[in-house]
Order: sequence, then C-alpha cells, then structure tokens
Amino acid sequence: MTVKAATANTRDNILQAATKVFARYGYDGGSLEKISKSAKSVDRMIYYYFGSKEGLFIEVLENAYRRMNDAELKLKLNTSQPVEGLNEVIGFVLSYYRKHPEFITLLNTENLQRGKHIAKSERAREYSSPAIAIISELLKNGVAQGMFRKDVSARNVYLLIVATAYFYMSNRYTLSAFLGENLQTPQAIEAWQSFISSAVRRNVLLKL
Repeated sequence: MTVKAATANTRDNILQAATKVFARYGYDGGSLEKISKSAKSVDRMIYYYFGSKEGLFIEVLENAYRRMNDAELKLKLNTSQPVEGLNEVIGFVLSYYRKHPEFITLLNTENLQRGKHIAKSERAREYSSPAIAIISELLKNGVAQGMFRKDVSARNVYLLIVATAYFYMSNRYTLSAFLGENLQTPQAIEAWQSFISSAVRRNVLLKL
C-alpha cells in the first residue's frame, strides 16, 4: 500500500468510526478517545486530519448529507407519470431513513446543538436535495396534464414528505411504546407510506 493510500485509509477509518460514535453517543458524548479506539488509531491523527473534534463532526455531517444526495441522484423516475413518480419519491425517502438510521440520529444530535456545527460547513449548500428538482418536474408535468394544482411548490411537497417520514422513523421507539404497537414491522411501515402518499395526493391534485 502506498503512503497516499495508507493516509486515505486512515482518514476514512476515522470518519467511519466517528459516524458510528457520534450517532450512538451524540456530539457531547462522542469523545475523541472513543473514536480513536473504534478506528484503531490515536487522538493526534484526528487533529492531524480534521483539526478538532468539531471539524471531524462537521465532516461527518457533510458526509451524511453527501451520501443521501448521491442516492437521490441515482433516482430514475418516469416524470411523465407524476402520481406514480411522487409515490416512488416517498418510498425512496422512507426506505433511505430505514436503511440509514445513523442519518436520523446525527441530524437529531445536530438539531439539539441548534445547527451550530453545520452552519460552519462550507459544503452544506452543495448538497441541496436533487429530490426537490425531481418533485418540481413531476409537479410541472402534473399541471400540464391537468391533474395537479398550479399553486403547490416543490419545496413544500418535499418538506411534507421528509417531515412525515423523518418523524415516524426518528420517534419509532417512543411512539411504539406510547401507541402499544410495533411501528417497525413491514406492515406498519407500508401503511404509513400509503398514508403519506395519500396526504401528498390530497395536497397536489386538483379538486374536482
């Protein structure tokens, strides 16, 4: 292994370890000692590659956003079928949150910190959701086909989708206890996806 490859490998190991540690313990509880131990490295390497604990956390957040951004870019929808397309976007978002619980916990952590770390990111704005552009195209085609209202913004539809999907997944444990049912079963998640789809349709379809 070349020096360059070894350097990249060490850096990636630290970043992956930090993602797991911050997702589990939060920012305050995610000590450099825990991260170094998980990465099988030493604290000074964190300072060398990331400058500080905060610098490392910011990069963890950026990397989490980038991964979702990349996943959205891979969405291949038939935008000429706007209703079906919106259903696919909803399914994608809910599925992504299910498959990447660390994304949920990292965002929860940063919201508890009032977004003070991500606000310092120079890359955050680069990861503006491609899903918004996809939804915009779906809405445009829905209007052209005489199916959708003209006064609905892609931003608001996107926020409706991510809000309902995010709340369900981020609160699934407490809600399951409160409601007395397991919200993590495939049947429960499928029912919630169907409900989100219904809510979105009611907001975008023309009232006949």
